[in-house]
Amino acid sequence: MEGWVTKSISDVISKTKTIDPRKSPEKEFMYVDVSGVSNKTLEITENTKLLGKDAPSRARRVITKGDILFATVRPTLRRIAIVPSELDGEVCSTGYFVFQPTSELYNRYLFYFLQSDSFMGEMEKLQKGASYPAVNDSQVKSRLISYPSLPEQKRIVALLDTVFADLEQTRAKTEQNLKNARELFDSYLQQVFSQKGEGWKTLPLESFTNIVNGHAFKSGDFSPGNSVKSIKITNVGVYEFVEEVDNYLPKEHLEKHSKYKAYEGDIVVALTRTIISTGLKVAVVPSSYDGSLINQRVAAVQVDKDIMSTDILQAYLSTRMAIDYVKSNVNELMQPNLSIKDLKAFPIPVPPADKLNSVAKELSLIFEQKEKLVEVYNKKLNSIDELKKSILQKAFNGELTNAVA
Repeated sequence: MEGWVTKSISDVISKTKTIDPRKSPEKEFMYVDVSGVSNKTLEITENTKLLGKDAPSRARRVITKGDILFATVRPTLRRIAIVPSELDGEVCSTGYFVFQPTSELYNRYLFYFLQSDSFMGEMEKLQKGASYPAVNDSQVKSRLISYPSLPEQKRIVALLDTVFADLEQTRAKTEQNLKNARELFDSYLQQVFSQKGEGWKTLPLESFTNIVNGHAFKSGDFSPGNSVKSIKITNVGVYEFVEEVDNYLPKEHLEKHSKYKAYEGDIVVALTRTIISTGLKVAVVPSSYDGSLINQRVAAVQVDKDIMSTDILQAYLSTRMAIDYVKSNVNELMQPNLSIKDLKAFPIPVPPADKLNSVAKELSLIFEQKEKLVEVYNKKLNSIDELKKSILQKAFNGELTNAVA
């Protein structure tokens, strides 16, 4: 690329300052922890006012207006942000690398470069640590960056700002459409259970299920080298089962703790943080976890299919009525946990036996139509992400022209 220069990042940034706030115990400062940067908005969304004496050990790096923060812990999460003027002179965690570009590099050009697939790909290759992957400062600043003259950098950034602002507007509209679609289908679902016909009964969950409360296995029992899968609260997402690779127990536990087994098709409920902003942490056990052992704070619900359908029960647990029941039985100001007692008493609308199949088919149709529409909107959101990656690649290959915008 004619007129472009390629250098190590270390050659185009200034050394930043460090501080130990504890040496001024009564002085207040604002602190940005690793969780303080949003990888969705790429902004600092949280900071905490602290006294020097209360400073955590990682509160060491001084930040100034225009610096760029890059989280070196789990770097591929893309927690990147530009320091705003109101945080000038404050402190961030050593979990960030602080970029302070020299006069030859425009800070927003570097900000966009750090988001590029080429830089992120290198971070992914360099990160180490299975449960806490990270890169070190030397690895970050030894990466190469190519850049043109300062006026050309600013032209490229102006184009990226314009195009990305348009794309974010498109994303916001698509996300709102997706939200509206989900709410519409949720209202259909609500109607099925609120406008019950003749013969429906409301029964406590335990009256037509076998509820298995998980066992408190020792933390040392879990190892990727073991052979028996377990179900922990981290496996139970919001209406989604999350498969993991490190929740394995010793083979001998299968026989010793056989009464804690879960089977394909069982419904599992997280009893710790049962409810979060997106719904209830309830999922169906997949075939790959058939016969797995249930860990503490997870309960498996095994349905008597002569009385109730697993599909109908799962559908009901995704309704506003079910969410309201959980809310009424947890303390939302503290950790929203559900007791096994309240789970067993969960009031469930049950259709008459001769209506089980027809209700299940009606619910299946609602879910099928919902998933089709959700897939359409998710594809649109993915296409926006892919377009942004493509535009960034063009920008740092010197191919970004006004025509792209």
